[in-house]
Amino acid sequence: MTDRKSTGGSDGLPVPDAGAEFDRQVRTLTALGYPALAGRSPEEFAELVAPLRATAVERVGATADGPYDPAATGRVPFVLVVTRALVPVERTMELTTLHGGKLPGFVDRSFEPGSLERFVATEEAAPPGRDGVHLLFDVERGEEFCGAVPNDAMAAVAERGRTLLTIEEGVALLTHVPQVLVKNKCFSLGGSRSGDRRVPALWISQKAPKLGWCWAGNPHTWLGMASAGGRGV
Repeated sequence: MTDRKSTGGSDGLPVPDAGAEFDRQVRTLTALGYPALAGRSPEEFAELVAPLRATAVERVGATADGPYDPAATGRVPFVLVVTRALVPVERTMELTTLHGGKLPGFVDRSFEPGSLERFVATEEAAPPGRDGVHLLFDVERGEEFCGAVPNDAMAAVAERGRTLLTIEEGVALLTHVPQVLVKNKCFSLGGSRSGDRRVPALWISQKAPKLGWCWAGNPHTWLGMASAGGRGV
């Protein structure tokens, strides 16, 4: 993936220019009401995330080359992440939709009251910086791990020197590129754990995105393990 605009992908989508793509993602968050949810005006929110633009432009050239077709490849050069330090996951999740869909995403009732707050970033997946925003680079949906035991998938990701996605990063990926969540190619978010055997995951339910969890020792044929090449601020 380079900083240049080019074409590629079976759906004819352009490979995004890093600066233009960053601006698009900021517009998406603004249109969804993230500034107000974070207690800021649109101008203040834009000022908060502005320093990350240069990082995106500088680092996106290090991500893998290839056609830009997120639905088919499950790969995205980068996403702008807003963490729960600014906006609660319950609020950001309900702002997601499937590609071409209208129904809002939701948190599954299997999260008992108060439990979602206990699913925090692991030491290896801790977000950089202190402002509640960061970038996630070289993101993969991880469908190669569909049918694998989550514990084994997480170990394989670590062996490759990659990092597991947190809940907030999974929501950000879905928010900016909803094409990545498709039937039989959903994904776990092993970067957020609560000290037990549960692993958060995003999948499709009732024609909408759902944030739920699965046991770390139970494989699912439709559930992979999302990962990224790194984070930045």
